[in-house]
Amino acid sequence: MPTTPAGPMNRLDGYEVWFATGSQLLYGEETLRQVADQSREVAAGLRELPVRVVWKPVLTDSESIRRLALEANAEDRVIGVIAWMHTFSPAKMWIAGLDALRKPLLHLHTQANVALPWDEIDFDFMNLNQAAHGDREFGYIQTRLGVHRKTVSGHVSDPRVRAEVEQWQRAAAGVATARSLRLARFGDNMRYVAVTEGDKTEAELVFGAQVNTWSVNELAEAVAAAGERQIDALVEEYAERYEVAPELLPGGERHASLRDGAAIELGLRSFLEEGGFGAFTTSFEDLGALRQLPGLAVQRLQAEGYGFGAEGDWKTALLTRVANVMGAGLPGGVSLMEDYTYDLIPGAERILGAHMLEVSPSLTTARPRLEVHPLGIGGKDDPVRLVFTADPGPALVVALSDMRERFRLVANTVQNVEAPELPKLPVGRAVWRPEPDFATSTACWLAAGGAHHTAMTTQIGVEVFRDFADMLGVELLEIGADTTERAFHRELQWNQAYYRLAQGF
Repeated sequence: MPTTPAGPMNRLDGYEVWFATGSQLLYGEETLRQVADQSREVAAGLRELPVRVVWKPVLTDSESIRRLALEANAEDRVIGVIAWMHTFSPAKMWIAGLDALRKPLLHLHTQANVALPWDEIDFDFMNLNQAAHGDREFGYIQTRLGVHRKTVSGHVSDPRVRAEVEQWQRAAAGVATARSLRLARFGDNMRYVAVTEGDKTEAELVFGAQVNTWSVNELAEAVAAAGERQIDALVEEYAERYEVAPELLPGGERHASLRDGAAIELGLRSFLEEGGFGAFTTSFEDLGALRQLPGLAVQRLQAEGYGFGAEGDWKTALLTRVANVMGAGLPGGVSLMEDYTYDLIPGAERILGAHMLEVSPSLTTARPRLEVHPLGIGGKDDPVRLVFTADPGPALVVALSDMRERFRLVANTVQNVEAPELPKLPVGRAVWRPEPDFATSTACWLAAGGAHHTAMTTQIGVEVFRDFADMLGVELLEIGADTTERAFHRELQWNQAYYRLAQGF
């Protein structure tokens, strides 16, 4: 599949996961035929998942296992491998293959039957159905080799098992997205800001994303090339999809501002498509020949699945792109977010999140209003933007920080709530209550060095990000319903030692 697919940005149907079954030649052809038939049935039990599961012939020797791993590595559409030891597969056969495999691995600890036929069990049955035996051998060699993997235990008919496999699939799609991501930075980071800085070379090594800078005036040239008919068509689309302020409609006194915003969208989209970029950043300190800070264009491109970070924050752009793909097909959305200010009524604390203009309308099912207002920074014309409030419901905010010797993800489960009227705050925004409570959440976030820019997702939970972090060997700190400050601080101390020792000397 292309590095950054054109058209719909968030799709999983171009990916596949390979299903590998382990056995050995000791059992004979008849038993191996039964193994193959039953493993096909187990793989078929996963056919309703969002990523296609492709069954592979039963593996019975070291060379076939190694070749499968190399073939999986070479196929861009393959985002992971599911392994199941149906019978007993001696683990030394798996050493070369596991050492070669560079795609995420899921160890499915299952068996063909749900209930045991107690009155029919004989030694032929035991020889055939010994995944309890074989998977322990496989688990040992994975641990001995230090293989990152997810283990899911139970029968594939169990909805819990399928849900856990789906979470792993979504995380694997996030890893595949990061590894093939091209990210365009228009300008540099906001001056003097620390947390948006980071090691872009290390990011390419850890995540695979290529993070590079282009002059904002290259973007301005693409904007200037937008044709009047293209702008007309896009203005018509705005009128159909949004509640447009009368002053922005054709004939309105501010209609030129809307046309400038449409030209920015057309130019930005063409630049990203031609360059194969899946994510981008802007900076209000470096707008070049652009007439206004990109607001509407950024909001709409995020809603289509592009990653975005404001003020040159490429780490958040990476996160929003990855989260968009991991949530593909699910209700809700993903957006750049920033904790702005607090409502500190004791026992009812709330956080008001927003940004200057760039919150994605994918966070709401309501019809946004398209407006134009002054912006006190940037020194350009008044920008157009979509105004709305995120829908109430569960959400997750995730930040990515560069801790010098490693990257750190910090995630907080939150609950978006109904917002009061905000007649003088014409931007996209969200209001939420963090778990477990305001004081614990903020104290832990600050102790972790969590960034002030986050990716907010209302599509997926922390479980998917947990798998994503495990696949890449990246630290993840979770703040949720069961978090206490004392335990969180202990985890910070333990992690400091672990991640330094894990790097070796």
